Amino acid sequence: MLKTKTLLKTLIFKFLTVIACVILGFFAIYGTANCVSKTFIYPLTYKQLVFEFADLYHLDRTLIFSVIKVESNFDKNAKSQAGAFGLMQITSPTADYIAKLLKVDEYDLYDERTNINFGCFYIKYLLNRFESSDTAIIAYNAGEGNVSLWLNNPAYSNDKITLNYIPFPESREYIKKIKETFAKYKKLYENILDK
Repeated sequence: MLKTKTLLKTLIFKFLTVIACVILGFFAIYGTANCVSKTFIYPLTYKQLVFEFADLYHLDRTLIFSVIKVESNFDKNAKSQAGAFGLMQITSPTADYIAKLLKVDEYDLYDERTNINFGCFYIKYLLNRFESSDTAIIAYNAGEGNVSLWLNNPAYSNDKITLNYIPFPESREYIKKIKETFAKYKKLYENILDK
């Protein structure tokens, strides 16, 4: 009888040890995955500049990190085939327009401060121009002129505010990526990014 009790205690102890190891292992894996996500996949690179210009233009910081992540993956030297430059992938004609509005004579789109300033300014401009934030973000990718035409086309918009259909496949994918990235940043950094 004593031997049975000792055996039972040993089995219970081993079982509880295995359960504890599984739980600790889960939290270790979760913590490591969370750390890897934060450090490498969804970083807060250029945090001070993003905070400065997002706050200056009253923008959601999470949105700006999402745009930079999707546009350039934080590569300040990025250049697209469409001729967009820097972190927020701004084209020369758009940069010229922004510079004129900001009264800036000379600029370098590869300079991270300039690029984030111009990108945030332009996103704020588009958010003021279009009533829907999704429409504004689509315009950031597809161009203000294209989106204006689409909103006036009943095949693409019923209310001239939101788009029911986005003709450019790239822009359809773009808004989807922005929303997914936004959700990831919110989950990882809610306390840091929310003002």
